[in-house]
Amino acid sequence: MVVVNVAVGLSGEARLVVTEADTARALGSGDVDVLGTPRLVALFEEATCLALKGALDPGQSTVGMRVQIDHLQPTPVGAEVVVEASLDKIEGRRITFTATASDSGGLVAAGKVTRVVIDIERFMSKCCKAD
Repeated sequence: MVVVNVAVGLSGEARLVVTEADTARALGSGDVDVLGTPRLVALFEEATCLALKGALDPGQSTVGMRVQIDHLQPTPVGAEVVVEASLDKIEGRRITFTATASDSGGLVAAGKVTRVVIDIERFMSKCCKAD
């Protein structure tokens, strides 16, 4: 049984200066040269992982379960985007963060990220059994 020893209020931040490689065009999620939603999702997850850094018990990690984001405004190449995530709900092994992304123009995106606390060894033995 996995015991979750984290507390509401943990927070993390991820930053990115948008490059051509981060654009919707480069990621195949559109044909415009602005921050692509897939890269934004990765930033949201990165911020949640950074919030948990050092907070989990040895041998534990988390895996993404659900990401819900409203991508509200474009961020151009060369601009910095900052994602801030805060742990606001713990339900058994499920932990849910509220997160926002902003750039110099204001709010870019907002949403929630749910992760599940796992025992790494048990998880890997279930998903990656040798045949």
